[in-house]
Amino acid sequence: MTAKRRVAQLMMLAFAVIIVMAAYASVGLGINKQIPAGMLTYGLGLGGLMFAAYLVLAKFAPWADPLILPLVTVVNGLGLVMIYRIEQTGQPGASASSQLLWTALGVAMFAATLIVWKDHRTLQRLTYTAGFVGVVLLAIPAALPASISEVQGAKIWIRLGGFSIQPGEFAKLALVVFFAGYLVTKRDVLALAGRRLLFIDLPRARDLGPVLITWAFSIAVLILEKDLGTSLLLFGTFIVMLYIATQRTSWVLIGVVLFVGGAVLAGQLFSHVEARFDAWLRADSAELYPTAGFQLMQGLFGLGSGGVLGTGLGQGHPDLIPLSFSDFIFDALGEELGLTGLMAILMVYALLVERGLRTAIASRDPFSKLLAGGLAFILAWQVFIIVGGVTRLIPLTGLVTPFMSAGGSALLANWILIGLLVRMSDAARRPPPQAIQDEGLTQVMQR
Repeated sequence: MTAKRRVAQLMMLAFAVIIVMAAYASVGLGINKQIPAGMLTYGLGLGGLMFAAYLVLAKFAPWADPLILPLVTVVNGLGLVMIYRIEQTGQPGASASSQLLWTALGVAMFAATLIVWKDHRTLQRLTYTAGFVGVVLLAIPAALPASISEVQGAKIWIRLGGFSIQPGEFAKLALVVFFAGYLVTKRDVLALAGRRLLFIDLPRARDLGPVLITWAFSIAVLILEKDLGTSLLLFGTFIVMLYIATQRTSWVLIGVVLFVGGAVLAGQLFSHVEARFDAWLRADSAELYPTAGFQLMQGLFGLGSGGVLGTGLGQGHPDLIPLSFSDFIFDALGEELGLTGLMAILMVYALLVERGLRTAIASRDPFSKLLAGGLAFILAWQVFIIVGGVTRLIPLTGLVTPFMSAGGSALLANWILIGLLVRMSDAARRPPPQAIQDEGLTQVMQR
């Protein structure tokens, strides 16, 4: 990376931290008309962490996309600000200092990913190992007693003493590596056309095996762990990666039909699945509003009261929204930042996904293209699922807003995801060795 690129990236990173600190100051001014006492601590903490991440990136991935880290800093920092704001209302579970600590661990995982995986293509050798690890991580909570694994009806946790973790957050990364490695070797077979129905070339019946197995696995997650979010996330990711590998629209249509049909059938056969869909469809009914529909409707009331411009940071009532620091942080932000603020946040996510897809397009080998595309889609799909859930577009799931919601497992897993994207971006943008030598010679001559 040339000196100009490094300076530009550092300036964008500094600008991202300034945005976060301005939001932090706005919270204090909105609550009690003065700058928060801990602003310097949080500012130095966040700025120091991101500068450390920048130093690691500059050394181990100097040609990586310069926008990825500043974009992540914005959403992670705004999440910290909102958790701090909710903490001031006294809502149990909201702790900005704990989230800052998890952010530090996430940055450490980001750095470790860049340092350990100097060549991401070695992950292709671990295709089936990654698949096995991903399945085991997903299956562990289902095999454990409900007292250890179940929280709010979903069996997705491992809780021992004061320690808790969601293994499914890390399973999604392992399974994306498996999907990429598997589809690279099987894409020619899966791309073969069978019969033609109307304007669509259907795949051969013998090639439906991988899709049916993944579909059955995702439905099992929905039924056994009561986790609609992970089920939808994994199956949707596999179908999109299959489309990227084969360029056949028929796989997408088959995937949609299979998942919708499976979800409807599960709703007919299993009461907890039916209850989840019932709470979505009738959340505002007199019967469900005081119970299953209360969280969703309170979030929608918060969004409605925010309007277009919002009440202003520190001037809303996020304490009236249950779990406003976690599952419903998007609604809490919508109340205080309004539709305008939410659109800006969604644009930051869109830019982050776009940089991931740009990395996939620029990658020079099929495995990197599939892996980068899958990781970028996972990020986009998570945002869609959680935003769709809290706005009642789709049933509410157990997923959280990436980088913003309180919690450790999701934050650590997403920082690892960003580390992998940065590593692949560096490989995709790195010029040939001769070009690097020529650039260095030119700089020396200019001096």
